[in-house]
Amino acid sequence: MAFLSSLDISHSGLSSQRLRMDIILQNIANQDSYNTSTGEPYCRQLTVISEKKDFAGVLSKYTSREESTHRRGVYYRANMDKYRNAGSVITAVIDDDAPMTPVYDPENPLADENGYIYHSNVDNTKEQTDLLAAQRAYEANASAYEVVKAMMSKAAELKGN
Repeated sequence: MAFLSSLDISHSGLSSQRLRMDIILQNIANQDSYNTSTGEPYCRQLTVISEKKDFAGVLSKYTSREESTHRRGVYYRANMDKYRNAGSVITAVIDDDAPMTPVYDPENPLADENGYIYHSNVDNTKEQTDLLAAQRAYEANASAYEVVKAMMSKAAELKGN
């Protein structure tokens, strides 16, 4: 059943967006950190979300032609499970390459030879906007999940009659 795999798609979307929200909240929590355990200011983290399938797997699924014989002839089943294991996954959590914010504070013991300390490159406005987008994407996946569950319930109800 093709619509059963849509539960997997929605579930993977929920997981990806939840992890994305966790990373954004970590950025917000550490936005005022200018001296981490490495001695560097906190660097903003970004998530890279991509499709679960790799191109070679998709290509082989579309090019494989399995034969199925029927009393009326031979049929080819090329795309039966094309949505199996579909969905999204976070492939990487990367550092943002935006520059750190320099602040002139020559009396700070962490200041460099020019009297600057460097604050995190986290911008609270960007983080709040990203958090809102991730929340909306999470809600959309949750709605899709509920619709598929309702379809499955109605199909089971109709089959029972």
